Amino acid sequence: MTETVDPRRVLARHGLSAKKSWGQNFLHDRSVLGRIVAAVGATGDDAVVEIGAGLGTLTAALAQASPPPRRILAVERDPEMQRVLASELGGDARIEIVGADALVFDYAAASQAAGRPLLVAGNLPYQISSALVLALVEAGARGAISRAVVMVQREMAQRIVAPPGSRTYGRLTIAVAQQAEARILFHVRPGSFHPAPAVTSSVVSLTPRAAPLAPVRDPGLFEAVVKQAFATRRKMLRGALGPRFGEQAVAAAFAASGIAGTKRAEQLSVADFARLTDALAAAAPTR
Repeated sequence: MTETVDPRRVLARHGLSAKKSWGQNFLHDRSVLGRIVAAVGATGDDAVVEIGAGLGTLTAALAQASPPPRRILAVERDPEMQRVLASELGGDARIEIVGADALVFDYAAASQAAGRPLLVAGNLPYQISSALVLALVEAGARGAISRAVVMVQREMAQRIVAPPGSRTYGRLTIAVAQQAEARILFHVRPGSFHPAPAVTSSVVSLTPRAAPLAPVRDPGLFEAVVKQAFATRRKMLRGALGPRFGEQAVAAAFAASGIAGTKRAEQLSVADFARLTDALAAAAPTR
């Protein structure tokens, strides 16, 4: 039988229950906690930011690692969970409880204070998981994060690592791949949580790239091209991009890049989008 910790006892001790509206599902499977801690791979010099610390189960597992990280920033926006964390883990000087929304957490400032890039761990709330993943990727691209190990719904994990041509390949795939190497490490069954979610989860690692996968002259234009291409993904690219960037400029960009305008967004690799973006920038330099 899988060894577990019991979040129900902690909740009961504080007179609380999981908030469905906040997407609170508390991990209680010790083997999964151990695998996450091992994947984070903190050393005694590292600072770890935990997103959505909740009842502190993963926080405690990180603190008990051998060696333990030098500092753990337990980020939690729910005031009730903050009180639980203070009660359960407040005696550990290495743990700092940060009452904040992870979407607006200043990873750059925390990295500067730590004197090195951060490690990040956490079970991301489903409602904001895409935005959080993109925030982590952006922070990694700026040098504030050296690795993130996060849990998301399996469907989203598959979107993050989807290959070109697949149904799940899209804007999120490209945004992540451009700045980070993403891998699905393992899946986690619903029974590993209290309350049990209706879906399987996956633990994903995000490692920032030293340079973008496909460098482009205008990153803002690259993002706009990808967004427009997938906004009407059933259309051929010439029909999807023409209204936004101009029919003549788009036609010239397809000709210069060697990419057929009859293709659809999911058929282009990250490098294809970069090549098309640079050709569009050259065709419409005063955009």
